[in-house]
Amino acid sequence: MQTKKVEDSSEEEADAEMIAVLMKDAKALGIIQNAVSDQIFPRIANADSAKMAWLLLYSEYHGGDQVRSVKLQNLRREFEYMRMRENEPLSAYLTRLNDLINQMKTFGEVLSNERLVQKVLISLNKMYDPICFVIENTKSLETIELQEVIAILKSQEQRFEMHNVDLAEKAFASFSVNEKQQNKNCASSGPAKSQKHWQSKNKPWDSGSKPQQAGAAQSSNGSKFVHQEGAKPQCNVCSKFHFGECRFKGQPKCYKCERFGHLARECTTNKGVQKANNASQVEVGGNLFYANCAISKRECK
Repeated sequence: MQTKKVEDSSEEEADAEMIAVLMKDAKALGIIQNAVSDQIFPRIANADSAKMAWLLLYSEYHGGDQVRSVKLQNLRREFEYMRMRENEPLSAYLTRLNDLINQMKTFGEVLSNERLVQKVLISLNKMYDPICFVIENTKSLETIELQEVIAILKSQEQRFEMHNVDLAEKAFASFSVNEKQQNKNCASSGPAKSQKHWQSKNKPWDSGSKPQQAGAAQSSNGSKFVHQEGAKPQCNVCSKFHFGECRFKGQPKCYKCERFGHLARECTTNKGVQKANNASQVEVGGNLFYANCAISKRECK
């Protein structure tokens, strides 16, 4: 009877120990499953024990020595070439840098504080060059902490943002003032006023109508309206509107064709018309002479 009681008690103790081990294993498996992200969880979802889940994660992310060295070499290359983008905020860049540093540390890389400070100072964009120059010349990179450097850079970023806000407010203020002034000018100038000062642009085919336009531009009191094409003054030589010295200055002007570069006696515009008139006159004269000859012969007969 006593031996049976001893055996029963030993079996109960073994069962209790087994239950405790299973509870601990289930608890450890739950901790591992809760610690991984949603993208990694499907890889260990079929694991029956905490040891199996741990081995799966270890083989995939830790790997052997050769795999670890290759991954660490890639992370080192990425760390050396990492730079702050042109319009990237400082906080976003520091977040990217910290993620890379944490990955390197998981593979056993040791990064000193001085190396991290140097990396931050040399990888910022040109906007932070003045403050980086001050830190390098006033602080010791061997003793200054990385958090202190980050605090200085963030304060400088806040100053940049304040200046940008001031510039934006000034731009909006000037835009509103210009818009009000433009609306005021449009309201004050009516259609009659704009039509009164309107004048056609000087074109080459309008050269013959310049005297009529000049006479029509006279006002009731004998004064002329000064036409301004934008902000261009009227030229005294060619009567056109332009800036600078006139290209026709010093050249003779023909009073027949109103063009520059030749005199009236050298003008070729009217010579063609004159030759055509002479030819028509000669032809008419010949016809009349032939008719007179025919009449004289009839009279002689």
